[in-house]
Amino acid sequence: MALDPLSSTFAALADPTRRAILARLARSETSVMELAKPFDMSLPAISKHLKVLEHAGLISRTREAQRRPCRIAPASFREIDGWLGNFRRFWDDSLNRLDDLLEQMKAEEAAKSSPRTNRKVTKLKVRATREKPRGRTRR
Repeated sequence: MALDPLSSTFAALADPTRRAILARLARSETSVMELAKPFDMSLPAISKHLKVLEHAGLISRTREAQRRPCRIAPASFREIDGWLGNFRRFWDDSLNRLDDLLEQMKAEEAAKSSPRTNRKVTKLKVRATREKPRGRTRR
């Protein structure tokens, strides 16, 4: 069963080894031998991961004599970014509504607590002025 391009891309990204390979390729193009060095796996295993990434359109490989450098292919990443953009807008709108609600709640809380604070301060001032000094006073 053939997967649509976006499904192939996400299936390729599901593997942590392939994500690590992409992170390495994001720095610069490199050979299969260089890509294989940090991993505890055989060259054929790395080649299988590279084939999955290539099939998903995330990388491209060229042939330069005996060397086959790999590089990031940006087209699939643009497609992913476009698809995720819908969700980014959803979360931005949701968080903006939440910010507005929190500001409204803070304003309501401040409006409720302001008159009480003023009354308490006024009562304290009145008591302080009515009280007589205690103890002896010096002359």
